[in-house]
Amino acid sequence: MKIVKTIKEVRDQVREWRKEGLSVGLVPTMGYLHEGHESLILKAVKDNDRVVVSDFVNPMQFGPTEDLATYPRDLDHDARLVENAGADLIFNPEPEEMYLDDFSSFVDMSTLTGGLCGKTRPIHFRGVCTVVSKLFNIVTPDRAYFGEKDAQQLAVIKHMVSDLSYGIEIVGCPIIREADGLAKSSRNTYLSEEERKAALVLSKSLFEEKKKIEEGLKDVKTIVSDIRTNIEKEPLAKIDYVEVVSWPDLKAKETVDGQVLCAIAVYIGKTRLIDNFIL
Repeated sequence: MKIVKTIKEVRDQVREWRKEGLSVGLVPTMGYLHEGHESLILKAVKDNDRVVVSDFVNPMQFGPTEDLATYPRDLDHDARLVENAGADLIFNPEPEEMYLDDFSSFVDMSTLTGGLCGKTRPIHFRGVCTVVSKLFNIVTPDRAYFGEKDAQQLAVIKHMVSDLSYGIEIVGCPIIREADGLAKSSRNTYLSEEERKAALVLSKSLFEEKKKIEEGLKDVKTIVSDIRTNIEKEPLAKIDYVEVVSWPDLKAKETVDGQVLCAIAVYIGKTRLIDNFIL
């Protein structure tokens, strides 16, 4: 397993693999890897001859008041996890490698990004689409792997790939959770012991409502109200949003029919966490 810092090194390596007729998978990450990322890498290793993992905290997707400077980083830890999972290359560029001083070209989207996380993070998906597009152009993978925890991101990337005719298979992978149900996240490291316990309100609220839906509850207003009521019982929790939308086109729903995404974003103290389920 190699760690490279430049676009040229990635392209040179992928070119050699292509000469051998090998397939290539890509797992885009912002580093500080955990078992959720590991599940993506293991799936990519199973599906492809060679796997590239990008390890890059993308400044373009952080707003001015967000946690870019403090976002956790640990390349040594990441390298051990990536190697043990069987991937072949880590691409760990500096921001200056990805964005030159006169960088001025962006990938934006006029649908799918206005609601959910896009409502309170208006520049976020422009940054996501731009960096993922660059990674696709650098690595030219056959397949790319994204977690369903970031469900809106997964829907956005799939739509972008279709719109721009990338010819890359986008593979969504299930949410990986702690033993007590909390969705794995690099931001969980921000939580104090008290906040960590409080954070369980996200998954518990979702699990309870998912059971009600499976038992026949269809009214979206009732579903949203139930989840909000449960979360508001936790003093450390502050709701960003609770929404039920169609999947994967993320349109507002009044009743549960067809595939739906139930997604939440909640601040526990100062830490913003997301979770969801798809039915």
